[in-house]
Amino acid sequence: MFKHEKQYLQPVKIQRPNPAYAALLQEQLGGPQGEMKSAMQYFAQSMRIRDDEVRDLFLDIAAEELCHMEMVAAAVSQLNGCDPDKAGTAPGNVEAKILTGGAPMLANASGFLWTAAYVNVTGDLAADILSNIAAELRAKVVYQHLYRQIDDKGVKEMIDFLLNREEAHNTLFREAFNRIQDQSATLEHWGETKDSRIYFDLSHKSPENSKFFDPGKKQPPEFRM
Repeated sequence: MFKHEKQYLQPVKIQRPNPAYAALLQEQLGGPQGEMKSAMQYFAQSMRIRDDEVRDLFLDIAAEELCHMEMVAAAVSQLNGCDPDKAGTAPGNVEAKILTGGAPMLANASGFLWTAAYVNVTGDLAADILSNIAAELRAKVVYQHLYRQIDDKGVKEMIDFLLNREEAHNTLFREAFNRIQDQSATLEHWGETKDSRIYFDLSHKSPENSKFFDPGKKQPPEFRM
């Protein structure tokens, strides 16, 4: 069961309407690296987790992603302004002006609707955590691109908060990965066979003695902080 709290994690108050930027920010509502994707991915993944604490972690972060989604939606709504105005509207935000009356849509910056195809679930905890670490990093990159393209103080404060929360989630997933390494079927036999320790050095332009790593040294992956 979920409970809706009326206050946002961080106040959302833009300085002025900006429909063109609203279309850009909508990427983090309905895009492949957006908040909807993260919330649904972590929620779906949690259903097969047997470790109660790790499962709670996934659900806690999924719930917070819904909070982030609410904040982004509020900002998009404010940026769209009070009155629907098709004139001058950027591509990707036309439907919000003629179909939803300025309400945010679950679509990316180009207007393509959100799809569950964005969600990655394997049922293997290690694989799913690694996917989530990558998802948080990709979301952070998108927010950084968005941050550079707006001078609205209110929007920048919101994005700065969300950037820091993405980093917090990244850290939590890294700690979870460290915890479950010995329990994972994916990592259980890592590097035990001859074939798993072969490295094909096909970069002939590299210095003769240059090696990125030693394939013969067994060292399972980890994210020690």
